[in-house]
Amino acid sequence: MSETIKKFGTAPVFFTAISTILGAILFLRFGYAVGTVGFVGVIFIIILGHMVTIPTSLAISELATNKRVEGGGEYFIISRSFGLNIGATIGISLYLSQAISVAFYVIAFTETFQFLFDYILQTYSFTLPRQAISIPIMLALSALILKKGANLGVKALYFVVAILAISILLFFLGSPETANEVSFNFANAEFRNSEQFFLVFAIIFPAFTGMTAGVGLSGDLKNPAKSIPIGTITATVLGMIIYFFISYKLANSATPEELTNNQFVMSKIALWGWIVIPLGLAASTISSALGSVMVAPRTLQALANDNSFPAKSINRWLSQSRTKDDEPVNASLITCLIALVFVALGNVDIVAQIISMFFMITYGSLCLISFLHHFGSSPSYRPSFKSKWYISLIGFVTSVWVMLKISMVYSIVAFSAITLLYIYINYVHKSRKGLSSIFTNTIFQLNRNLQLYLQKSKIVKISTDWRPSVICISKNSFNRDNAFKLTNWISYKYGFGTYLHRIEEYYSRKSFEKSQQELNRLIHNYGDKSHVYIDTIISPSYTSAIAHAIQIPSI
Repeated sequence: MSETIKKFGTAPVFFTAISTILGAILFLRFGYAVGTVGFVGVIFIIILGHMVTIPTSLAISELATNKRVEGGGEYFIISRSFGLNIGATIGISLYLSQAISVAFYVIAFTETFQFLFDYILQTYSFTLPRQAISIPIMLALSALILKKGANLGVKALYFVVAILAISILLFFLGSPETANEVSFNFANAEFRNSEQFFLVFAIIFPAFTGMTAGVGLSGDLKNPAKSIPIGTITATVLGMIIYFFISYKLANSATPEELTNNQFVMSKIALWGWIVIPLGLAASTISSALGSVMVAPRTLQALANDNSFPAKSINRWLSQSRTKDDEPVNASLITCLIALVFVALGNVDIVAQIISMFFMITYGSLCLISFLHHFGSSPSYRPSFKSKWYISLIGFVTSVWVMLKISMVYSIVAFSAITLLYIYINYVHKSRKGLSSIFTNTIFQLNRNLQLYLQKSKIVKISTDWRPSVICISKNSFNRDNAFKLTNWISYKYGFGTYLHRIEEYYSRKSFEKSQQELNRLIHNYGDKSHVYIDTIISPSYTSAIAHAIQIPSI
């Protein structure tokens, strides 16, 4: 990809993330949360939510500075860490979440026209369907992205983020007439309705999930290793701070009843709220929709570039980009069509909960990848930005725990869908099976640490606990397998055997390539019934082969 096509800096990452974080839920549901569980309860929700999002943003920043993140953002990181099959499994679910999120934000945008729906109902006694607004908006958004691409999308993003910032500023400057009736202060701050805590958390949590939105632009960034950490972490922390202050402002400006019953309570608090808050809602939902509709096609294109789909023609078509600006126009078309279908349905509440589950799986996966990299201590893992292993572990554990607490049913649905998808992808791409290096490094470190622990613990060895450890060297592995069978029998369950197939040559590139080919043959022939470690050794004589064998680590 040419340098002219790598056109974005840090700002689009930050603005895409912050506009998604400060999205529809802020304007439509945050007052309900404060009114239901109280100021203290909402603070706990913000903290718990960011126990997932902050470790995830740190993990992404760490992973992005270890190697160049190409197109696909989160999918690229996951697939290059867990392997293409697991990566494709999570990537497809991530893409669907991103695509359906576009519909979610467009449907939320229609709430800004509540006055129109009320007017038509009162004047004509007719309930205007929400789709009368949402479908034309979705079509216009699709035309914008398909014609102009992410470049115009980013320019529009700057405009709507400016409106969003002004709306929030005027909200803080506002003071409703009923504010004097509210007797809130830190001394009497409450934690109400604790039994509804996780129900409210499930409604509010998607507000915090926008921090990775900008990562999907990774393929269009000039310097992803710089832009992703700065943009993602800044947006996450700033979003958390803003939510803390908004919680206080809401609790200090309206009664719990007003907060619970009026989804536009912010418009009564803000300065010129009757126009500012609807504009802010419109700006937040459109900016979030823009962010999602820019990111989702790039995830889909990255999946196609890795041949994740069963048909080559589908992969080829989805991976194509427009020549003049390298926009994934075909992937954008599919994304817009998926979003349009869900916009036409009009109600994505149930789907939105499953979407949240898939996002949680993605965030948990990113935290787990970071943790396994720390634990595996791979020499090639040298990120310039470093998180801590325990922060990543906290993020992973919290993700799984929160999923189960939000809804056991939806958690099972999400995990079942992921499992079935993985089985199918594994069936289609049999050649891509195998453990990725992240797992082999982890297993290596686990084995090493266990061996060191056993040695340092000074456990008294009992004479009956003798375990055989045998080495066998043979150059006739393909002609006579008796030596292998004997080694396998001795080490079966109780000991550890190492079988070395000797190649009677001097070491050279040719002999090395031959050793790899014959090793693959041996593993193929004996792998399923083998209880020994199989390897090859290049040596012109048995004497030198034995000398080399006893110097192999752990022998």
